Amino acid sequence: MTSVKLISMTADLSIALDRSSPVPLYFQVAEQIAEAIRRGDLTPGSRLDNEILLADKLGLSRPTIRQAIQYLVDKGLLVRKRGVGTQVVHGQVKRSVELTSLYDDLRRAGQEPATQVLALEPRPVEEGVAGILGVEPGSDVLYLERLRFAAGEPLALLHNWLPVALAQLTAADLEGRGLYELLRAAGVRMRVANQRIGARAATQTEARLLEERRGAPLLTMIRTTYDDQGRAVEHGSHVYRASHYSLEVTLIER
Repeated sequence: MTSVKLISMTADLSIALDRSSPVPLYFQVAEQIAEAIRRGDLTPGSRLDNEILLADKLGLSRPTIRQAIQYLVDKGLLVRKRGVGTQVVHGQVKRSVELTSLYDDLRRAGQEPATQVLALEPRPVEEGVAGILGVEPGSDVLYLERLRFAAGEPLALLHNWLPVALAQLTAADLEGRGLYELLRAAGVRMRVANQRIGARAATQTEARLLEERRGAPLLTMIRTTYDDQGRAVEHGSHVYRASHYSLEVTLIER
């Protein structure tokens, strides 16, 4: 077994290669870099040397190094950025399943949330959402589309539908505060929500906005929130970058 120093922009890492092992060399490299990321030896934003330098230092072929890096990119641990190189991604946002807004959760986690409002306008509602909100199909509801950032990177694309008269919202409000905080400030008393979690591939538009490749895995969340009178006050359909976001649920034995 040979051990080689792997130099990143922020840390010196020792990569041990067992050339007699049946474990592929690319996988040995990838797993040891992944472990360094999990330990915190490679912190978010750390840059690795380019593939040619890494291959030379480790005595491996460039395709082997490329395969190791691509494996970690696919796992969401590394990201390739044009003009920057290969970097460790920012830590994944872990969110408990509670009746809270993503903005507030990010702020509590110190993730520096930011919002770009893409749409804020009354729109005729389609039949499916109309039934959920208890309004006539084709009548106007308030439609919101927002791009949410965490630590400077796009994290989620959020779509919401609300009754028009529920609250007076502005783009400036939504850029500086979470939707649920704004609704509570307007006197809306939210009590319960139905939520469904899923997954699918990113469309071309979603990939462009979220800075992912087309077809990249996204988590989906569909949520309807009700007030203390049982009225639907908000319906949302959101997508999140699976490489940056996860949900945590506590299970209790009964």
